[in-house]
Amino acid sequence: MKVYGKNVFNELKEDISSIKKVYLAKNFSDKEIIDFIKSNRISYTTTDNKTMDKMVEGKHQGIIVITNDYEYKDYKNMYSDKLVVMLDHLEDPHNFGAIIRTCEAAGVYSIVIPKDRGVSVNATVMKTSAGALERVNIAMVNNLSKTIEDFKNNGFFVYGADMNGHNYKDIDFSDKVLLIIGNEGKGMSRLVREACDEIVSIPQYGKINSLNASVATAVIIYGIVNR
Repeated sequence: MKVYGKNVFNELKEDISSIKKVYLAKNFSDKEIIDFIKSNRISYTTTDNKTMDKMVEGKHQGIIVITNDYEYKDYKNMYSDKLVVMLDHLEDPHNFGAIIRTCEAAGVYSIVIPKDRGVSVNATVMKTSAGALERVNIAMVNNLSKTIEDFKNNGFFVYGADMNGHNYKDIDFSDKVLLIIGNEGKGMSRLVREACDEIVSIPQYGKINSLNASVATAVIIYGIVNR
C-alpha cells in the first residue's frame, strides 16, 4: 500500500518492519526523518516532485511510503468492548479517517466495516486519521446482518443513527452498545436498519436537514460516552 505525508511516516516508524520502501523528494529537508531512515537502514530512493505527484493523489509533503497492507482484526475480539461502531457502506475515506480520529479521542477502539461496497483502509484514510489508526482496531466482515446478530448474542444493544429516530439525548443507552452509521447518501440499508433495536437521531434546528457522517458520529459517540 502507498501512503504519504510526514505524520503518516512518523506513525509507521513505530513498527519499522511494516515499511518496505520510502520515496523522498530531492528537496525533502526534514532532517529528523532522513536521519531515522538512514540510521535504521530503511530502503529509500530520492526522486523529483513530478514523479511523486503521479504516484499518489494528495499532498505527499515530499515523502511516500510503501508499506504492508492494513491487517484487519477479528470482530469477535471486540465483544468485551463497551462501545463498537459499525459503518454501513460508508464511501468517503475522509469521513472514515475522521471517524477513526473521533473514536480514538473518545476512547472507542473498535470499528466494523463491510468487505464490499464501502471504503476500506487506504492511504487517504491513514492520512486523515492522523495517527489514530494505529490505536483503533478495524474489522472487515462479509455480512453486516450476521455480524450484528453475533454482537446481539454477546450482550450488545444495537442503535442505528438516522434522521427519523428518537432524540439521542433522551436515550438510556445500554451498557454494551453497537452504534451503526449509515451511508452518506442512502443511510442504513434495509436489512441493517431492521436489525437495529432502536433508531436514534440528532435534533437539528437549522435549515440544513442532515449532518456530515463523521460529525454525526462524533456527536452521538460523545453523547454515549458522557452519559
